[in-house]
Amino acid sequence: MTAHTPPTPPFRDPRLPFAKRIDDLLSRLTAEEKVSFLHQFVPAVERLGIGAFRTGQEALHGVAWMGPATVFPQAVGLGATWDTDLVRRVGEAVSREVRAMRALDDRVGLNVWSPTVNLLRHPLWGRNEEGYSEDPRLTSAIATAYTHGLRGDHPTYWRTAPVLKHWLAHNNETGRDVTSSSVRPRVLHEYDLRAFRAAVEAGAVAGVMPAYNLVNGRPNHVSPYLREQLRAWTEEELLVCSDAGAPSNLVDSEHYFDTHEEATAAALVAGVDSFTDHGTDASPIVARVEGALRQGLLTEADIDAAVRRQLSVRFRLGEFDPQDDPHAATGEFDTPAHRSLAREAAERAIVLLRNDGVLPLADGTRIAVVGLLADECKLDWYSGTLLHRSTPLEGLYERFGAERVEFAEGVDRVLVRTSAGTFLKVPHAPAATDEVRGAGGALDPALLAGRTDLPPLTTDATGTEFALVDWGEGVLTLRAPDGRYLSVAEDGYLRASADQPGGWVVQETFRLEPRADADGNTHGSGHLLRHLGTGRPVCVAADGVRVAGPDEEDAETVALVLLESGEDAVARAAAGAEVVVVVAGNDPHIHGRETEDRTTLRLPAHQERLLAAARAANPRTVLALVSAYPYAIEADGPAAVLWTAHGGQAAGTALARVLAGDVCPGGRLPQTWYADDADLPDLLDYDVIGSRQTYLYYEGTPLFPFGHGLSYASFSYADLAVRTGEGGVRVSCTVTNTGDMTADEVVQLYTRAVAPSVTRPRRELLGHRRVALAPGASAALSFDVPLSAFAFWDVSQGRWRLESGPYDVLVGASSEDVRLRTTVALEGEAAAPRPVRERGLDAADFDEQSGVEIVDRTKRAGDAVTPVGGGAGELLYRACDFGTDGGTTGVTVTASGAGTVRLSLDGGPVLAELTVAATAGPYDHVTVGAALTAEGVRDLRVGLRGPLRLAHVGFSG
Repeated sequence: MTAHTPPTPPFRDPRLPFAKRIDDLLSRLTAEEKVSFLHQFVPAVERLGIGAFRTGQEALHGVAWMGPATVFPQAVGLGATWDTDLVRRVGEAVSREVRAMRALDDRVGLNVWSPTVNLLRHPLWGRNEEGYSEDPRLTSAIATAYTHGLRGDHPTYWRTAPVLKHWLAHNNETGRDVTSSSVRPRVLHEYDLRAFRAAVEAGAVAGVMPAYNLVNGRPNHVSPYLREQLRAWTEEELLVCSDAGAPSNLVDSEHYFDTHEEATAAALVAGVDSFTDHGTDASPIVARVEGALRQGLLTEADIDAAVRRQLSVRFRLGEFDPQDDPHAATGEFDTPAHRSLAREAAERAIVLLRNDGVLPLADGTRIAVVGLLADECKLDWYSGTLLHRSTPLEGLYERFGAERVEFAEGVDRVLVRTSAGTFLKVPHAPAATDEVRGAGGALDPALLAGRTDLPPLTTDATGTEFALVDWGEGVLTLRAPDGRYLSVAEDGYLRASADQPGGWVVQETFRLEPRADADGNTHGSGHLLRHLGTGRPVCVAADGVRVAGPDEEDAETVALVLLESGEDAVARAAAGAEVVVVVAGNDPHIHGRETEDRTTLRLPAHQERLLAAARAANPRTVLALVSAYPYAIEADGPAAVLWTAHGGQAAGTALARVLAGDVCPGGRLPQTWYADDADLPDLLDYDVIGSRQTYLYYEGTPLFPFGHGLSYASFSYADLAVRTGEGGVRVSCTVTNTGDMTADEVVQLYTRAVAPSVTRPRRELLGHRRVALAPGASAALSFDVPLSAFAFWDVSQGRWRLESGPYDVLVGASSEDVRLRTTVALEGEAAAPRPVRERGLDAADFDEQSGVEIVDRTKRAGDAVTPVGGGAGELLYRACDFGTDGGTTGVTVTASGAGTVRLSLDGGPVLAELTVAATAGPYDHVTVGAALTAEGVRDLRVGLRGPLRLAHVGFSG
């Protein structure tokens, strides 16, 4: 008698389509098991032979947080390459390393939370380093390339499953979980959604992550746009993963819902499929979902829909077909090809902003390389641990020879004196233990900063000489002679233990602040050295130096004794060189990072002084900015200026090769560089149209325009031809390298509506191409642009509309450096008046506004408009058709809150004033009517007074 072999369940049958297999697996899961799948850390189902799963693996520019990995340039640097082929290859390399690391460590996830496609609307956003560009088309082109690389090219099985961050209209860290982005419909469709849409439609995106903020008064984690927009763009199942802690924010910080059960149910129904909350502890989310089910806020069908989308990703990753998974054996990690690609990406990301002939540097040039970042290879929050590194100093040593390069970091050398006349002292430290060493014996910075096996600082009569850097706004770091930064561990003691400032809460920053005496006076009372991570000042205890207690009575009064200024060291090095290279910029963990926006475009004063000292000593000064964001520098500043984002492991080598002319710079700015803080809108003003933001609408003179970047070569443009056809426009031209070295040119195609009926962009990118040309070589380029690319969102019709009329076609080297232009007439639709008698007006569909913001009409869907701060606001609706034969005789407003609505035509007197009495709550709308006589097509002005929320205006005749 032979043993019976149970049949293979359908979900294990690779011959069946994924949809049928998912149906089968769903039918086998219990209700409890399905609920458990909703947390980020999905448990195994041993009875079905299903392993555990985790959503989320950071891979923004390399595999992050999982130890040593190839580190590529920051995302904004990849955006600066304007090179989709390169970015696709970077995505491929990153996904191969994810797979290789996964084979060794099952904590490495295949659902990667990358890339970030939030638009770089405002250069003071702390997370500027994570995005690609201020332009939606460039952003979506780079994001699509990266996701294709992450996905892989197998028709069935994905190498990794990328999730786009952060949905939607998210550009501020200040109050990021409680602030609302007011986004009018045109900005929503033409700007913020556009960056996501092209990447999703390209078919290489597994899902999205909602952002912490609210949009139009409603948290992104319950956004109706997930259903109405995102999931309407594709027939693929898209996985929506919450941001960390955001589900709890719906109640705890945003107070949008009264209970966590209600909030969790609303997020799940809106489209969130995986809840990232409470770390690895799934029990709170499971309890909330079960509670919502008991209360009737959820159905089992709601749970099934979310689990289905998660399972769809797992099937596409080959989890259930290990024998067929083409990526299972991927072992490409830190290969020569990946190292070469990291250097190529770093080289192609460098942008030459200005050059008065000092670059490239000739062989044999005596160089002084100075500045706070001259011997640094900085990492950011989403970097992996460096396997290799090169700093600008090391790159210049390698390229020009150490004997031709002199270095001065430019830090201030100080002693820290106590009130007793002694000085802070770093005691001798033992060698690092095996526990704090990583691969190849490298020290692990994450462990170093929190070490408690090192002796704390003490005091003595001689002290330790510290390198002090002021990173701006009084934020200081102090570094011991052996290169270790002062840091505070959990026990509260100061140690020289950190390789670099870092961590979610940076423990290596301090502030020197005047100490007040008993009468509150600060003059002559000395200073406190306040540790910013704990918020407490430093004190000297019998067993070492630590932070003070809660009452700060034991705080120590200190003074800095300056031994040498950074400016003096820089001036000495600069005076003896033929060329000075000042390397300035930011530390990605200080001023401008996740959780912290910048407050100014200016370089920190310390670095401005170093630059001034270098220029005073040697006019042949090159400024190399290494930063995660733009700076405002002097328009008549150094002889040459370059910018690169933090370029990963090959940053220094790349910079040296560009300075030497071994590589011709070909990067282009992915966002506008403004000349002054006064040029910027408020950080929370998301109306790029109304406040004329980004190169699309900005009417001032930028410091450096979008798309700008110089070359050591020169290029001519010719043969512009434009041909219109069925459904599109073909633009062609010829570009020739008229210089004497091989170089890349980034050819940029823009358009401008010549006589639009509404405000349209000054310039709008339609396409771009990065081409490499030898001296004298030419390239014939063509761009096929669909007619839809010329359309705008017509709020009067609630849809896209191509407007008939002339459009400028502009081809050049930046948004302002236009080399070729012509005008083409396009046939579209004529403008039509708003049919207000038939449909009325949704309040948010205004043409212009002042003093108002958009808020949520209900918690689930819809918009309303309210005066900012409950004051006064104005709305303009153009070309409203009130009809003929008597026209309109009455008006109604649907609103909540309390206040008045005043209506006038064509700027005339108030014709109707409607009063809304106080309603029970913001979502309790009432309808109030009045007489209004209007006929024909007129502009309607609506004035709002008081804290009311206007949802709709209706008309009768």
